Amino acid sequence: MLKIGGYINIIIALSHIIGLIWAKKMFEITGIGKEMFEIAQTHFLLPYIITILVAIVFFIFGLYGLSADHKLRKLPFLKLGIFIISGIYIFRGLGELIAAPIQDKNEPLEMIYSIIALIIGLLFLVGGLKKWGLHKNI
Repeated sequence: MLKIGGYINIIIALSHIIGLIWAKKMFEITGIGKEMFEIAQTHFLLPYIITILVAIVFFIFGLYGLSADHKLRKLPFLKLGIFIISGIYIFRGLGELIAAPIQDKNEPLEMIYSIIALIIGLLFLVGGLKKWGLHKNI
């Protein structure tokens, strides 16, 4: 589970970098075109820099998943990192799924992103619980 979560994060990171080739289109497709246009008014490179930073975070998350599955050398604070990554994804996934109906916003793309985030968070959570024997029946 940690290996799958790790590889998914690396794929997400690479897709962010590759998507910069068609940045404007990528921003529109992912639903952040308006926001990135506004950020670009400050400086035209900011949307690119933000996207690269986000890709780096996804890549680090991926490395932690692979490290926990012994595909890479052990990274610092591995156990804590896995559960923090899990919490970030679960919070992001549940947050949108809970907030959207309350705010009367049902954007299909956001719902899909939330479900994906929830799945990745659960991969890290269940994988971490299994790895460190914190729950015997998972």
